[in-house]
Amino acid sequence: MDDAQHFGEEEPYSLGLEEELFVADPSDGRLLNAGGDVLEQLGELERGAIKSELHRSQIELITGVCATVDEAVAELCELRAAVRATGVGLIASGTHPTAVEGDSVVTDKPRYERIRDWLGDAGATPVCALHIHVGMPDAPTAIRVFNGLRRHVPLLEALAANSPFRHGRDTGLASARELTLRSWPRAGVPRAMASFDDFVRSTDRLTRVAEVPDYTFHWWKLRPHPRLGTVEIRALDTQVSPQHTAALVAAVHALARYEAETEPVEGPPAEILDEASFRAGRAGVEATLPDKGGQMRPVAELLDEMVARVRPAARELRCEAQLDGLAPLLADGGGAGIQRVACGDGDFTSLLAALLARARDCAPHMRSGG
Repeated sequence: MDDAQHFGEEEPYSLGLEEELFVADPSDGRLLNAGGDVLEQLGELERGAIKSELHRSQIELITGVCATVDEAVAELCELRAAVRATGVGLIASGTHPTAVEGDSVVTDKPRYERIRDWLGDAGATPVCALHIHVGMPDAPTAIRVFNGLRRHVPLLEALAANSPFRHGRDTGLASARELTLRSWPRAGVPRAMASFDDFVRSTDRLTRVAEVPDYTFHWWKLRPHPRLGTVEIRALDTQVSPQHTAALVAAVHALARYEAETEPVEGPPAEILDEASFRAGRAGVEATLPDKGGQMRPVAELLDEMVARVRPAARELRCEAQLDGLAPLLADGGGAGIQRVACGDGDFTSLLAALLARARDCAPHMRSGG
């Protein structure tokens, strides 16, 4: 691993977001391989960055280092507006509902062409995620938070499930993206780490065995990110609305702070965690998931307990109001529920129109938590 690590260089528990979106025809939502064209037409950005992604039909929005959830989500909204100003539409979903294999082509860059060659057909379907970075004060805290967050990943995945449709049909899943990524290597949740040195040794060994250039080719759902000085959650579908994004970012922000300051709790065995993630991707907010004692519980119950546990941390981080946005997200049925209502009995024209409209209506509509 590159010896450079940057923990503690920013304020502890600062935030950074990466949002992957589909580039679409603004009139009908049809997938467009126009990410490169968007980048060429962009004007100067006041904050953040916009970059290409694995497929030319995608674009990635990247915030700067932010102090609060409000600031980070507002910056994402500004970046969305900059993309739309080039004349394209945007679809915020873990999978594009109607695109079929062959509609999307891989971006002409060596990194992405290498990934295409490695993955073969497994990389043929583009998927879009929300990545959340939380700044860590030092390497030991990063490992403590990483270990603590592992057991929360299935609950977060259930709440974030926003891709019920793929290839023009209802998949029967809440997150087709989650099940698509199960065919990728190094894409689950790694084991708990005994220390930062343990993480470095494990990562270096896997990098050699996988014959990849570095750990950024380890597409884990959750990972320490020494180059950025963060712990990164990569497990979540891109969200259909900024309100849902803010609620999930607040949950991760508060959970990270909570896990940094509470006594460690041993996480579930890998096979239980993997099964719980599958259940989360299959049923979304309607899932039942194992609690820390192994009892099967509804997502709503687990969410109530989690919110109560992390509320003091959310108050300190000024994201308590956004954390409370998880309740309406649950009532919506998550993004998957919103998409299924919009699609009705297979009306994909209405679904794409609804997703385009939601991407245009990107004001955060939030007050600052206090």
